[in-house]
Amino acid sequence: MSAPIRVMLVEDSLVVRQLLAHIVSRDPRLALVAAVSSGEEALREIHRVQPDVISMDIRLPGIDGLETTRRIMAERPTPIVVIADAVEDASLKISMNALRAGALSVVEKPVGTGHRAYEAVSDEICTQLRIMSAVPVIRRRAIGAERARPVPLPDLPARDEAGVLPTLVAVAASTGGPPAFARLIGALPADFPAPILLVQHMGAAFMDGFAAWLNGVVPLAVEIARDGVRPLPGHVYVAPGDRHLVLGSGGLIAVSDEAPVGGQRPSATALFRSVARVAGPRGLGILLTGMGEDGAAGLLDMRMAGAFTLAEHESSAVVYGMPAAAVRLRAAGSVLPLDLIAPRLLRAVQPGGPR
Repeated sequence: MSAPIRVMLVEDSLVVRQLLAHIVSRDPRLALVAAVSSGEEALREIHRVQPDVISMDIRLPGIDGLETTRRIMAERPTPIVVIADAVEDASLKISMNALRAGALSVVEKPVGTGHRAYEAVSDEICTQLRIMSAVPVIRRRAIGAERARPVPLPDLPARDEAGVLPTLVAVAASTGGPPAFARLIGALPADFPAPILLVQHMGAAFMDGFAAWLNGVVPLAVEIARDGVRPLPGHVYVAPGDRHLVLGSGGLIAVSDEAPVGGQRPSATALFRSVARVAGPRGLGILLTGMGEDGAAGLLDMRMAGAFTLAEHESSAVVYGMPAAAVRLRAAGSVLPLDLIAPRLLRAVQPGGPR
């Protein structure tokens, strides 16, 4: 049997710290090696206890969780799971910025043992700690700065070269998605000529905050997708928490609570398949960093329908799971580091631009 995963808790509230310690202690696959109350203490203890993963409170006295995350990623890179209050706007903003600084995921703070959601929240915390402990993290570097090796791609149905331009972009990610979206969409102009439909795997309670945060850091208008809305150019429509986002008949947005696809709701594959079906060669699909294989099969449907498809290159992906699955399926027409995707996207939507 493998050794348990070493967990360090960083939480200033004694009550919450004790509750987290209890939650971690119930999982035999986890071992609590330190529970500290401040960022300063975390920075001192990390070299001594050498945790495999860190549970990070974001609202800390002194050095807050965002700055603590930055310093850890610079000094001793370690997988970090942010524990945040999903209803506090300030906490959510700091949490999203912590993801940009190198934290891997964000989960809800635990509720009391008598609360009906206690078991679900506890299970999610332990699951995230276990999964993220296996993610290799390195000192922060400029994402996409490496020279990517060309990825050989197969011959599939070619795009219509008779002037067909993408009229809608579908993009999806999981682990590492928020900072990747900030960089990709942040590199697009406010008058970008197509709407963007976006799927991010994240706890339902955080989706409104994620959309509001993204709206504040990119030039385009970002909002939670609503059923029956016609998507507009220069707008980003984010899948609501625990709802599928698809392109419906007549090109209108549709959101639904239909069954998860491949265990995911929202599902990237559900989104991509709907775009393949409704938009055909006028769609453009992008699959970014994330665990698992969601989106790969749907991206293949888009490519077979004549759409332009892209996957993030391994050199910039925080987790090379979803893009790797797309490459294996030969679903990606191009495979590029993150910082090269926006320029390629801009060329693709311009008349006469390369497909």
